[in-house]
Amino acid sequence: MHPLIAPVCEWYVGAARDLPWRRESCTPWGVMVSEFMLQQTPVARVLEPWRAWLERWPTPADLAAEPVGEAIRQWGRLGYPRRAQRLHNAAVSITTDHGGRVPETRDALRALPGVGDYTAAAIASFAFGRAEVVLDTNVRRVLARAINGDEFPPNAVTAAEKRLGATVMPVDGPFPAAMWAAASMELGALICTARSPACDRCPIADSCAWVAAGRPAHTGPPRRGQAFAGTDRQVRGRIMALLRESDIAVPRHRIATVWHDATQLDRALTSLLKDGLAVETDAGLTLPT
Repeated sequence: MHPLIAPVCEWYVGAARDLPWRRESCTPWGVMVSEFMLQQTPVARVLEPWRAWLERWPTPADLAAEPVGEAIRQWGRLGYPRRAQRLHNAAVSITTDHGGRVPETRDALRALPGVGDYTAAAIASFAFGRAEVVLDTNVRRVLARAINGDEFPPNAVTAAEKRLGATVMPVDGPFPAAMWAAASMELGALICTARSPACDRCPIADSCAWVAAGRPAHTGPPRRGQAFAGTDRQVRGRIMALLRESDIAVPRHRIATVWHDATQLDRALTSLLKDGLAVETDAGLTLPT
């Protein structure tokens, strides 16, 4: 067993946040919804939308029975509304191809619409307790610092990181692989954070390569930022907010009021239509049905 596993998992037992998708009562579908919502979105913003979603659609079949536009409407201001579209598509596939039950294996999950490598591994691990290498941003940062001595991991997941994750993952002993996945993720979220790591409270500070090296600054490629203001993404968000709030088609002249730059507005609107997040009719723009 890798020496990081025991201290991190023992820390997790007392420090883990009580998140609803971690409770034993949570269904695999509840875990799956949380994984879609948590992509690029903080936990605090997901809690209430997750509860509302599961109250309205407690099973994949419940969601699949409604138009995709309702999923997009319910998604609200979580951002990246294509996640709602993809989650709806996955619910349809689960209902038609898997008898309404979220599949258990990583490969079967990966075959669902909109489910990538990380999401498939996370659902298989957290919903079904399977031994999977779960590499989200937090886990990758913990491994980069504790083992490699680097402040930050590469911008994109590498083959070397996957090999390292597999080496660290427990295959036997008192701590299951799913527990390690959750514990290392929580350590990155609460202690080994990107901006203000609390090394004085870290359970593995004494064995951390980055701490031992004096916490050297990142020297790799510049880290990608998350700019929002003034971007096409912001314009798309404003258009989507207008469509979600309307029960009827919104005419183009009304759409034009949400942004000052007509060229950027047209570009954002064109992309929404191309992505299938909006539909144009003679009366104006609506969510898809």
